[in-house]
Amino acid sequence: MRVMRQWAATVAAAGAAVAVAAAGAAVAVAGAPVAAAPMPRADLAVVRLDPDPVAPGGLTTVHGFVANHGPDRTAAPFTVLIDLPAGFTAEGPYFPADCVAAAGGHLVRCAFGAGLPAQRTATALVPVRSDADVPPGTVAEGHVRVVSAEDADPSDDGTAFTLSVR
Repeated sequence: MRVMRQWAATVAAAGAAVAVAAAGAAVAVAGAPVAAAPMPRADLAVVRLDPDPVAPGGLTTVHGFVANHGPDRTAAPFTVLIDLPAGFTAEGPYFPADCVAAAGGHLVRCAFGAGLPAQRTATALVPVRSDADVPPGTVAEGHVRVVSAEDADPSDDGTAFTLSVR
């Protein structure tokens, strides 16, 4: 009877392991080496895009443009941060719609989910208003950066952009 119980438990465990394997989960077999899944590799890079010049009190759009240089699709979410200089304030609606402004509208955070394919881009669109008292001829510097736990090369994760008042 004891042998039958052990055999039944072994068969049940094997059946569960097969069911788990069929569902796509990793299964460890006693005594067999388990190889770790390779870490996906994605290189996110911010591409510089200067917004159109704006009149005092006018509206322009900052593009937080991020490219995945690959070689893999992103496996983790990433965040695009847009820092605005004094005299300029973010003004929604934003794209994507779940972007959030902080620091009095001088910092905008846009979250993107995992899955950006290699050689593809993602863009956060942030409307920005120039304060009415910013004089024509003003040139100010803002910054766009991307933050990701899996980024293969952090040296290209941020860039400046120029806001110009005409």
